[in-house]
Amino acid sequence: MTEDELVAAIRAVVEAPPERGPGPRPILLGIGDDAAAWRPSRSHLSVITTDALIDGVHFLSALMDARSIGHRAMAANLSDVAAMGARPVLATVALGVAPPADEAWLLECYRGMTALAAEHGTRIVGGDIVRAPAITLALTVVGEVSPTRLRRRDGGRPGDVLAATGPLGGSRAGLELVRRPPVPAEARPLSVPAEVRAAALARFLTPQPRVAEGRWLAASANVHALMDSSDGLSTDLTRLARASGCGATLDSVPIDPAAEAVARAAGDDPLAYALDGGEDFELIAAVAPRAFPHLALRFAHRFGRPLLPIGRLDPQPGLRLREAATARDLTAAGWDHLS
Repeated sequence: MTEDELVAAIRAVVEAPPERGPGPRPILLGIGDDAAAWRPSRSHLSVITTDALIDGVHFLSALMDARSIGHRAMAANLSDVAAMGARPVLATVALGVAPPADEAWLLECYRGMTALAAEHGTRIVGGDIVRAPAITLALTVVGEVSPTRLRRRDGGRPGDVLAATGPLGGSRAGLELVRRPPVPAEARPLSVPAEVRAAALARFLTPQPRVAEGRWLAASANVHALMDSSDGLSTDLTRLARASGCGATLDSVPIDPAAEAVARAAGDDPLAYALDGGEDFELIAAVAPRAFPHLALRFAHRFGRPLLPIGRLDPQPGLRLREAATARDLTAAGWDHLS
């Protein structure tokens, strides 16, 4: 098909009425012109984020379906907006086309992106299409946030309680299962219960960005800093602490039950999945210590799951994990885009 025909087919996918979600903010001009146009809110700041994902580096088209690849690409960007306390508004997609991305594959990939975007009131309004040596998805998402609710990673203070919006390592466990399918191929399959397999694959293939949680946390003046855990807790928490002029001590690491089971079946350390696995897209918050108990109660009431305390920021640089009466140093061993 020609580029114009593909653009028309993509436009039909992304402009279809959403099946669910609050509905996107009205866009003055979307796909079909040289640029999109929208009217930002006068009382809000705009935030913008972008991520590039390449087949064989950030996803595996040989082992994953197109819809999941699109979902994960959108989730990564929505999670960055969530970490700022913002509401996502619109997205653009720069698409590099390479085998096996035929028309059916590409449209299914866009369906994955569009469905998740619609759940969070976001609309794909344009982008670009080029030939590439590997399938490439470069997404940009624009969000809005009131100035008083903008949260950054550099606002933490010594003594702040560090908390996670959910357990970690589930996505890493799902990746291990994708690499070792149930039917033996080159890799030895892992024997885990069906419910564990389903939970881990869901965490990897269709991760849920914590957009509502980010906006809720940012509404509290007692939340001093926010960041998403996309490159692994050890790496991202090190970044948050360093940006805040602090160090951090972990008292506990919440390991996803699926990660625990899959790691043990694979002969791996479950703690490593949670510390270094990445792409869980949970939020990490630094909260004023006196306010944390009440905030955690309200969070549990609002979202039906706990806000998990994992440690504290402290004046001593570096990252540590407390074990029994001692604390051992940790290295940032999560995802590095250049290694």
